[in-house]
Amino acid sequence: MIGSIKGTVAYLGQDYCIVETPGGVGYRVFMPSSHLAQLVLNKEIRVQTHTAVREDAILLYGFLNQSYYDLFELLLNVSGVGPKLALGILSAIKPDDFYLAVQSQDVKMLVKLPGIGKKTAERMLLELKDKVGTFTDNRGAELAPSISNAGNNDVAEAIEALEALGYARSEILPVLKQIPDCSSLSSDVILKQALKLMAQSKFK
Repeated sequence: MIGSIKGTVAYLGQDYCIVETPGGVGYRVFMPSSHLAQLVLNKEIRVQTHTAVREDAILLYGFLNQSYYDLFELLLNVSGVGPKLALGILSAIKPDDFYLAVQSQDVKMLVKLPGIGKKTAERMLLELKDKVGTFTDNRGAELAPSISNAGNNDVAEAIEALEALGYARSEILPVLKQIPDCSSLSSDVILKQALKLMAQSKFK
């Protein structure tokens, strides 16, 4: 199996690029849209690759950094998720945000991803809930235990109010993390401060 490729970007397609190695071999590599947007024709790159073997083809999926590659491999362990669907997910969401959605059991966020219905989202949460801890950063590791599972009714009420306004839980938790002494405030104060922070983030 091909683990990585180093070469020059010879062509940029809608969902893939062609990387030409010094030996003159060109590899078609399917990549997340955010990674393709970073590529420049005739520039040298190194991509980590996953080799998918089918009856009718051998396909390469490439990533510019370890976090995307790790999530891609993790997604392939979910029942019913193949390389094409996993790539679509990685084109729509950053790994940290995906892990946070799983930790906070955020079905609403997952069903917004391309190709993910409610049943698939619920299956993801079930199959990944015990696996994402290894991959998450400090932000996700701190947020889920301290806020999602907190016994503070005011925090819970504020989260419910924000969800009722259409915000996904994985959008809410990072904002609550920014509020000083959040767990000691009333639900009304938490709600007002959270909405203010969310409004500010839209104009950044």
